Amino acid sequence: MESILVLTHADESGSALTKQSLEAVTAGLELSARLSAPLTIGIVAENPQPLSKSLPSAGPTLAVSGLSFAQARYATDAAACAALCRAAQPTIVLAPASSRFTRVMASVAHRLGGLIDTHISAISGIGPLEATRWFYRQRVEAVITRAARPWFLLLDPGAYPAYSSQPGTASTEEITAELPATRTTVTGFRAPTQGQQTIRPDARLLLVAGAGWTKKQPDGQTHVPEAAELILGFLHATGASLGSSKSLVDQGGEGNSVLPFLTHLNQVGQTGATPRHAKGLSTCCHGEEPHVVGWRFIADRRAISLDPNCGWTRGKADVVYIADAFPVIAKLNALLEAKKP
Repeated sequence: MESILVLTHADESGSALTKQSLEAVTAGLELSARLSAPLTIGIVAENPQPLSKSLPSAGPTLAVSGLSFAQARYATDAAACAALCRAAQPTIVLAPASSRFTRVMASVAHRLGGLIDTHISAISGIGPLEATRWFYRQRVEAVITRAARPWFLLLDPGAYPAYSSQPGTASTEEITAELPATRTTVTGFRAPTQGQQTIRPDARLLLVAGAGWTKKQPDGQTHVPEAAELILGFLHATGASLGSSKSLVDQGGEGNSVLPFLTHLNQVGQTGATPRHAKGLSTCCHGEEPHVVGWRFIADRRAISLDPNCGWTRGKADVVYIADAFPVIAKLNALLEAKKP
């Protein structure tokens, strides 16, 4: 009989579980109901007691707590997850593919004598259990089954809805983790301010910019500074995340004018990321393959294009606006500015 452990961790504030952790809880509940298998939830946090109130009381809740687990650190996180697994003795371990857990979970699987699969987007089947994941930049879908146990599955963000309910009454059992000698001290985080950050995985809207923003406009001139101002204005007004085509981010290496805030981390498509935002707006970005691959999981796909016959426009977008992106985004920014209180 299978038994399931869902591993979770606190966010940077330490006062709540991360959204990805709550998504893993949803996956665990669904799998537990389908297999009629016992479910255990494990928490890694400095103070897990308040966090357990947001969890279901469907099974026991285990926790590793203390100041050593307030911040992400390989040695302490690996020891904490291994201790939770030894206490729960699960056959299936579900964990969010967060940066904190992704870097330690292979080590935890090795310590427990198990196997691990990453980038899991769905779990199905009863006998045998089947895990679905994507390969080759989301172009090849595979269904994996394994007889070996314990089986560790890292769940991609957005694959499941985040668990939400009224505050529960789940009690937490403290587990002691044997910590190795640590040579690092976490002194804090340095991150871009909200005004500088352009990659926002939790944003509802994704704006994708293409090379058209830096090409010559109807007056025969390029308007890169104006393009940068329009895009940043839209991001600030909407809180959207910014994506880019490969052709646009590659222009910097070719000595051409570029948008100063773009990096290859913004790249989406065949050679970039595959985000999971609720809505997407493509601007000055043409071509079929990048959108088919990069926008696979975008729910509402819209585009601004001057070419009604481009591959993206014909059948790939839900709504297409045949217009010039410069005046359209300028008008949107003006409308959003007027709505400010």
